[in-house]
Amino acid sequence: MPPIYVRVLVCIFAGLGAGLGTGFAGMSAAAVIVPMLTVFLGIDHFTAVGIALASDVLASAISTVTYAKHKNIDIKHSWVLFVSVIVATVGGSIAAHFVTRTNAGNSVMTWFSLYAMLFLGLRFVMFPPKSGNEKMLSLSRTNRVVRSILCGLAIGFVCGFVGAGGGIMMLLLITSVLGYDVKTGVGTSVFIMTFTALTGAVGHFAINTSGLVDHWGVLIGCVLSTLGFAQIASVIANRVKNKILNLVVGILLTALSIALILVNLLLY
Repeated sequence: MPPIYVRVLVCIFAGLGAGLGTGFAGMSAAAVIVPMLTVFLGIDHFTAVGIALASDVLASAISTVTYAKHKNIDIKHSWVLFVSVIVATVGGSIAAHFVTRTNAGNSVMTWFSLYAMLFLGLRFVMFPPKSGNEKMLSLSRTNRVVRSILCGLAIGFVCGFVGAGGGIMMLLLITSVLGYDVKTGVGTSVFIMTFTALTGAVGHFAINTSGLVDHWGVLIGCVLSTLGFAQIASVIANRVKNKILNLVVGILLTALSIALILVNLLLY
């Protein structure tokens, strides 16, 4: 295990990336924390996912409160999406229990998540969603419900089966398919991710209690760091105009994805 100062620095930078990603873009903390813990601290993938999910719970919850205060969460129209994600997450977890997940499979999903993040970042910079939720409200009730169910099933199954990619997929589908603006999209995303992360974290603690206990310092460090930076990001995000937020989210996701792609290319 690396010296304590290295662990502290990794926790701070992992929390910085994960917290800003959560607060600004509704991104899952796993996208940043997992590769940093596995690469720089040598923590096994399953334990790293558990730490990331635990960090995600509080960071998403505090971001949800901030977005709710500014009325940037659409619970009224997102409950179908919420239920679909939760149900599919459980289904994906059950499927993963019976299907052997090979290293090749995990690698494919890791690269898929990274390139999806890069695509989403570039999309926000070059083709940002329109301000307001006119597109979403213009959909018929049946159309909106069908789209929500299909999006929720896709997001939830990926979350449950591979433990990553849900936050990026959710923001992509919420803004592209359901027509939310960036603030409402992020607010709704962190609201749903709070519960999916909680479900996943409880499962990981139950299955891998010893592994998480062995790395309790890293767990606490990542949770606190992610929480702090997520709060800062969510406060800023709700005070700026959608046009500026689109640019900030786009640059952040593009920079993070490129950095993580380079880390994976150089070290794997």
